[in-house]
Amino acid sequence: MVQVTDEMIEAYRRDGVVLVKGLWKDWVEEIRAGIARNMAEPGPYAAENLKPGEAGRFFDDYCNWQRIPEFEQVIRQSAVADVAARLMGSDIVQLFHEHVLVKEPGTSKPTPWHQDGPYYFVKGRQTVSFWSPVDPVREASLRCVAGSHLWPKEVLPKRWLADTSFYPDPDAYMPVPDPDAEGMQVMEWEMEPGDAVAFDYQTLHGARGNEAATRRRAFSLRLVGRDALYVERPGRTSPPFPGHGMEPGQRLRADWFPYLKGAPGA
Repeated sequence: MVQVTDEMIEAYRRDGVVLVKGLWKDWVEEIRAGIARNMAEPGPYAAENLKPGEAGRFFDDYCNWQRIPEFEQVIRQSAVADVAARLMGSDIVQLFHEHVLVKEPGTSKPTPWHQDGPYYFVKGRQTVSFWSPVDPVREASLRCVAGSHLWPKEVLPKRWLADTSFYPDPDAYMPVPDPDAEGMQVMEWEMEPGDAVAFDYQTLHGARGNEAATRRRAFSLRLVGRDALYVERPGRTSPPFPGHGMEPGQRLRADWFPYLKGAPGA
């Protein structure tokens, strides 16, 4: 049983990020199998995030849990919903989507600094993303800037490969900072398979390249709580979820984004 202590909850609220040791330690093989299936049968949003001539491979894909049984099993049968409820302080936990990110050995390209929130069509204080490697991670772990979830202005969302603004109004956002050069408090951990970094959608994060001789396969799960509602963005969001039919201020539709804990009327 994964224990979420009061100290972990306090750290999550203060820093916007906390390490959850062993969250999926009993589910590592299922996640590995799901990632293998995902890479063999990519979905419509799969992407290769390297330019011609860049070494290695940086694959990512999302929104495949309904067709990959290993992912659905982990999402519905593990303790993740209870852990999320404690960290978010919410009696309701709703699935947003899952995300696979794989950096093969010798991939020098880093994951750019970004907040997830500006890409999404959901907003609220009760949000959590779990980033979990299924390989031992030393240098290519997730890096999060402590307290960035409380910044008054969102960070400019950019396209990872083209390095251009994701939306047509870049002035509405703060420029992407350089946390190392600017002396920000960057939190990162050496991790074992099944450990997870839990972070707020507004937490600035990134990752180094994978210069190790082993793969770095990571599974992310994005969940929301009671106060997270649909919000319109000035363009196509990521993930886009076309044809969702929701209006601003509505809760995410339960047939697309199922409740893992609690119910909206509770």
